[in-house]
Amino acid sequence: MAKNRRKKFSIANFILVALLTAFGIVLSVCSFNIPFTSYTYNGFAKSISLGLDLAGGISVVYDCDISNDSNTQDLDTAIDATVERLTSLITKDYSEATITRQGGSRIRIEVPSVTDSDKIFDLIGDPTPLYMTLTQGSDAEKRIVGTDINDVQVAYQKDDSGEFKYGVTLKFSKAGADKFASLTEDAANGEKKIYIYLGEVDDDADLVLTCEQKISGGSTFISGSFETYDDAHNYALKIMSGTFNVKLDLLESSVISATLGAKALKLAIIGGLVGLVLIMILLMIRYGDLGALAAFALTIYIVLMLFFLQAISFVQLTLPGLAGIILSIGMAVDGTVIIFERIREEYRSGKKIPLSTKIGFKRAFWPIFDSNITTIMTAIVLYILGTASIQGFAITLLIGIVLSMFMNLAILRLFVKWYLPINSIKPNRLRLPKQVRAYKEPNEVVVGGDANE
Repeated sequence: MAKNRRKKFSIANFILVALLTAFGIVLSVCSFNIPFTSYTYNGFAKSISLGLDLAGGISVVYDCDISNDSNTQDLDTAIDATVERLTSLITKDYSEATITRQGGSRIRIEVPSVTDSDKIFDLIGDPTPLYMTLTQGSDAEKRIVGTDINDVQVAYQKDDSGEFKYGVTLKFSKAGADKFASLTEDAANGEKKIYIYLGEVDDDADLVLTCEQKISGGSTFISGSFETYDDAHNYALKIMSGTFNVKLDLLESSVISATLGAKALKLAIIGGLVGLVLIMILLMIRYGDLGALAAFALTIYIVLMLFFLQAISFVQLTLPGLAGIILSIGMAVDGTVIIFERIREEYRSGKKIPLSTKIGFKRAFWPIFDSNITTIMTAIVLYILGTASIQGFAITLLIGIVLSMFMNLAILRLFVKWYLPINSIKPNRLRLPKQVRAYKEPNEVVVGGDANE
C-alpha cells in the first residue's frame, strides 16, 4: 500500500510539473491579448532585448579629448564620467542602447532597432557647452558649467494661476550645488538675473531666469516658455548634452540593417531546436527512461533560460550571445551524461537501481561542480574585461551555466527520485548494463557456506 501511494504521488508530481512546463512554453513563445485590458503579452522569447547585430540600428564611435570646462585633467576619469552621462541621456528614450568605452580614448554608442538615426545624431553628434552667468556678454564670468550638473529631468509645476506648466529640473553635483547656492544668493541680493547659455557666451542668452532667494537644495526647477512636453524635453536634452566632461569628435557612424541579423537569428533558432531534439532522442536511446527524464529537464531549462534572458534588464542577445547559449546547453547535456554514466557504473558493480542512482549523483556532483565553477569564473572575467560582443557571450554563458547546474543537480535529481517508486526493478527500461558481480553491503555476513571455503 505504501509503495502504491508513493507511486501515485510520483505520477501526480510529474503531471503537475508537466502542466507547469506546458504553461511556461506557452508564456515563452505565444503572444495574446490579455482579456479586459489593452495590454498585449508578447512572450519571453519576443521580449528579449536584441543587440545591434540581430536587431539592426546605428553604431557611432567618438574620439575623446579633455573639455575646456572639465573638472578633471585625467582623461580616463573624464571619459568614464561622459559614458555615464551619455548613458543617462540616451537610455531615457532608447532603453536598449549601450554606451561603452573602446580602447584608450574612444566611446562606442550602439542603439538597436532604430530606423530614424537623425534624432540620435542630433542629440549626441554636436554637444554644446553650457554656462550659467550673472551678466551677459563674452566677458561674463562663467559661474556654473555643464560638468556641475549631474542629471536633467522634465517636470511640471503649478503656476500662480493654478495651471500646470512644463519645465526642467536640474540636479547638481556636490560642488555644483555649492556654486548654484552662491549664484542664486548673489542674484537674489543684487536683484540680478541668471543667464543660461548653450554655446558661446554672447549678448543673447538661451534662457533668462529670475531668482528671489538663495536655493541650496542641490536641485532647481526651471520654468521657461515650454508649451508642451516635447518643448521641455528637447531643452532638457540640450542641457544634458552640455554636461559632458570631454569633447567628442565623430570618427565613424553606420546604420546596420536588421535583415542579416534577422536571418542569422532565424537560422540559429532552427539549428538550435533541431540539435536539441536530436540530443533528446539520443539521450532516450542511450539511457531509456533516464533519457526521457533528462529531456523533460532540458525543456524546463530552455523555458527558464528564455525567462531570465528577458527578465534581466542589462542582457542583450547578440550573435556571440547565441554562441554562449549553445555552449551552455552542451555543458548541461555533458553534466547529464556524467551523472547517467556514474549510475551505470554503480549498477554494473552489482548495486540495485535505487542505490546506484543515489551514489551515481553523489559521485557526479564534484566533477560537474568543479567544471562549471571554473567556467563561471571565466565568464565573469570575460564580462568585466571584455568588449561589448565578448560581454554578450559571457553573460548568456554565465546564465546558462548556472541554470545547467540547477537542472542537473536539483531538477534532474528530483525527477529520478520521483521515478524510482514507478520503476526500481526493471533495468532494461533504463538501458542499464549487465551486472558483473553481486554487490555486498558493508558489514554483510554470509551464512550457510562451507567453513573451509
